[in-house]
Amino acid sequence: MYAHIRGIVDTIGIDRAVIEANGVGYELICSKKTLAMLQQGSQAKLLTHFHMAQDAIALYGFISEDERMMFRKLINVSRIGPKVALSVLSVMTAEDVALAVLTDNPAAFDHVAGMGRKTAARVILELKGKVDTGISPQLTATVESARIAPEMRAEVIAALVSLGYDGAAAGRIVAVLPECERTEDMLKLALKELARKI
Repeated sequence: MYAHIRGIVDTIGIDRAVIEANGVGYELICSKKTLAMLQQGSQAKLLTHFHMAQDAIALYGFISEDERMMFRKLINVSRIGPKVALSVLSVMTAEDVALAVLTDNPAAFDHVAGMGRKTAARVILELKGKVDTGISPQLTATVESARIAPEMRAEVIAALVSLGYDGAAAGRIVAVLPECERTEDMLKLALKELARKI
C-alpha cells in the first residue's frame, strides 16, 4: 500500500513517530533502533509495512531495507506478531538475527522482551534457509562468511555464552572469524577478538 514516507519528523514517542508529509501526519510504529536515528524537526524517509489484523490496522516504519525485510520474515514465523518482531529489532540488527539463525544461536535473543529460549529456537528453525534472500550486499557478505563451518561456529558461540558472554555479541564476532581446523582454535581467536573489544 505504501512503500515509504518522506517528510518532517513531527513527533517521536516511545514506540512510534509521526512523519508529516504534504500536510498529513503519518503515525509509524518503529523499533527503538529506528527511533534513535530520527530527529524531531528534521527530514526523514522511512520504509513502510502496512499490517492489517482482525483487531488492528497499523503502519510500521523502518530506517533500512534490511530492517524491513527482517521484520517481514519474523512476522511470518508462527506465533510471532509485529510486537515481538519489533522487540527483536529494537535490540538486534537484521544482521544479528541472520547470524543467530545461521549459527543456531538462541542465546542471541536473550535480551528480547517477551521471548524465551523456546521461542528463539522456533524462530531459528523456521527462518533456516530464509534469512539470506532479499538482503543488502553488506549483509550478504557477512552471511556468506557465517556459512563456512556453521557447526563449529555454533559450538564456539555456545562455549562463549557458557563463559558469560552476550549471545548476540558472540555471534557477531564468531561469524566473521576465518575458517579453523579445530573448534579450540576458533574459540581462542574469538576470545582474543572479544578481549580487544572490551
